[in-house]
Amino acid sequence: MSKRTQKTGATARYGSRYGVSVRQRAGHALSKLNRKYTCPTCQYQQVTRKSRGIWHCKKCGHTFAGGVWEPFTRASEANHRVLRRGADGATSTDMAVIAQTRAMEYERSMENQDAAEVSASDDSEE
Repeated sequence: MSKRTQKTGATARYGSRYGVSVRQRAGHALSKLNRKYTCPTCQYQQVTRKSRGIWHCKKCGHTFAGGVWEPFTRASEANHRVLRRGADGATSTDMAVIAQTRAMEYERSMENQDAAEVSASDDSEE
């Protein structure tokens, strides 16, 4: 039997209903809800979900708003970066992150160009 159709984990309760891809997506969402995240104040992995968008650290008692499925979304990280840059000016950490993302974008564009050249040369040989 293929691994993708076995009824295991949090989605075993659905049995064979709803389809494979729906159960897989539900399993990913349920695992995000139930795992523990790192607290932004005390840095311990004790943050759990209280309710939709409300997250609570069991160690220090810090309660904060976050995403519905995860406490820190990509949008919230970008907002924190912008706020920090506005308060302090661009820090060296922010500049390093910007440089790293630009380098990765450049490498991807170079790979895409190489792939396009290879496919163009294959077409011309035929």
